[in-house]
Amino acid sequence: MPTITFIHLDGHTQKVQGAAGETILKIAMDNGVPMEHACGGNGFCNTCACEVTEGKERLSARNDQEEGMGITEPQRLGCQAVVQGDATVKLLEV
Repeated sequence: MPTITFIHLDGHTQKVQGAAGETILKIAMDNGVPMEHACGGNGFCNTCACEVTEGKERLSARNDQEEGMGITEPQRLGCQAVVQGDATVKLLEV
């Protein structure tokens, strides 16, 4: 199981595990990590935008939904980035 390290706004880190093939947002929600998702994780807003500081090569490729929302590297939409291995993700203010 991949380990995702979330860096919270106050700087503390939280390591959680999630299944490969799940999105960053789903893993966050399953583990009580506070990640905004105003559109319900459907890729229509950018409230789940996060910064991938390590492991971006272990996530799915950026998709049209992210490009259309103006999300640029190193940011990803948590609802669109599918985890395949360990990564570190910095939560952003909305």
